[in-house]
Amino acid sequence: MSKKDKENTVESEQVEVAPNEAVEVEEQTVEEKLQEEVKQEKDKFLRLFAEFENYKRRTSKERIELFATASEGVMKTLLPVLDDFERALSHIEDDKEAEELRKGVLLIYQKLVSTLEKEGLKPMEVEKGDVFDADKHEAITQIPAPTEDLKGKIIDIVEKGYVLGEKIIRFPKVVIGQ
Repeated sequence: MSKKDKENTVESEQVEVAPNEAVEVEEQTVEEKLQEEVKQEKDKFLRLFAEFENYKRRTSKERIELFATASEGVMKTLLPVLDDFERALSHIEDDKEAEELRKGVLLIYQKLVSTLEKEGLKPMEVEKGDVFDADKHEAITQIPAPTEDLKGKIIDIVEKGYVLGEKIIRFPKVVIGQ
């Protein structure tokens, strides 16, 4: 074999080896690319699944809140009627001749209150002398405090406040000491 023939053989071997290596490298990169794409798609799927689960939880919570406060509009329109009953009862108590009328009005008032309580309406507990809290009370006016210890505290309650479930639907209107 001449030197020239040996070189041709070596070159042909190199030519054959080079494409095989390139194919192997190309196969590895294709495989790596496919694995990376699968990984990305899996990540997208997991994120989408988590987002959907959060959506289901959020809508379920909103639905529960909606059912709990669905009667809010009706309750707000009935609150002035409840206030009128309380005013009527306070005026009838002064009149001794209208005892039978007072009993009848009291029965209707109690029935209305119990019906509203069954639907989740509760009066807010506010008493004279409580500390004023702007998040829970509505101050309609300030007057000079009769004593030093009543400054910044509730002196009078003009209108009751009510809670429906966990939500305040009407803040109590109060007078505070200055």
